[in-house]
Amino acid sequence: MEDTADPFPSPAAAERPREGQALAPLRGAWWCWIQGVPLDGKYEPSPEKWVRDQVELYESSGGTEGTTLRNTGLPVVVVTSRGARSGTLRKNPVMRVEHDGRYAAVASRGGAPTHPTWYYNLVANPHIELQDGPTRSDMNARQLSGDERARWWERAVAAFPNYADYQRNTDREIPVFLLEPLDQD
Repeated sequence: MEDTADPFPSPAAAERPREGQALAPLRGAWWCWIQGVPLDGKYEPSPEKWVRDQVELYESSGGTEGTTLRNTGLPVVVVTSRGARSGTLRKNPVMRVEHDGRYAAVASRGGAPTHPTWYYNLVANPHIELQDGPTRSDMNARQLSGDERARWWERAVAAFPNYADYQRNTDREIPVFLLEPLDQD
């Protein structure tokens, strides 16, 4: 007999969405169980002008312009997440750190003592959309630790050497998320 118990019990388990259920009113991580369903909902642009401008250029060009960090020549991808508190869609350019179809998202905030806001979005709602050039993919974000984090941190520093300086300038361990395709088992 197959065990049908919920492997992730929660007071809100009865509210977990099922295939075909509307996503707009959902909050929290349970809605990410519906794999392959693109993020939808109201988009709220960043309060940071440079972020708004870069995302707008990136998306309006179909991923052919605005693909580098502030004209540094270093590539970025755009991550769309659901706000942890607001539930609205948020978009952020992050450094492109890719390996075998998976990506790292480094929550450095330039070495500031606190995490960037999008860190909390990924923790609360790990289903994200990633745009790498013209290609959009539904992904799941998972915060890394231990040896796995060390491997991806090394890749991130190779892609953007300033990360090493950022880590030296803060007391917090800079979080690294692994972004993996939802259709991957």
